Amino acid sequence: MDSKTVRESVVAQGTSIRGTVTSECPVTVSGAVDGELTAPALVVTDSGSVSGKVTVDELTSSGELSGTIDAGILQLSGRVCENTAIRAKSLEVKLSSAGSEKLQVVFGSATLEVGPDPGMRRSPPSGSSEE
Repeated sequence: MDSKTVRESVVAQGTSIRGTVTSECPVTVSGAVDGELTAPALVVTDSGSVSGKVTVDELTSSGELSGTIDAGILQLSGRVCENTAIRAKSLEVKLSSAGSEKLQVVFGSATLEVGPDPGMRRSPPSGSSEE
């Protein structure tokens, strides 16, 4: 195998995987993954969906995400479903317009933590004040 050959794991459109996916190379999902996914990088295409626990260094999604997402760098232009928790060191949200549609970002009931140590800071309980 040529050392310049780029390795990639692909879940093609029309393919569904349930369970645990662990990859040492980038993963592209055009189908559906439901479970736990760990990889250095993940791309979720327009037709793709990932549901469950995701742990990656880089995530680019124009598809659908749900569950618990832990990423170093997150580029989001797709859909975030209800009851989703996202923790990222860096977040970029890309808006696009198809024709005359209104530009929008839609988050269901989601938790979003962004910063150098996501998940380390916690909000004070309701009704208390922070000093």
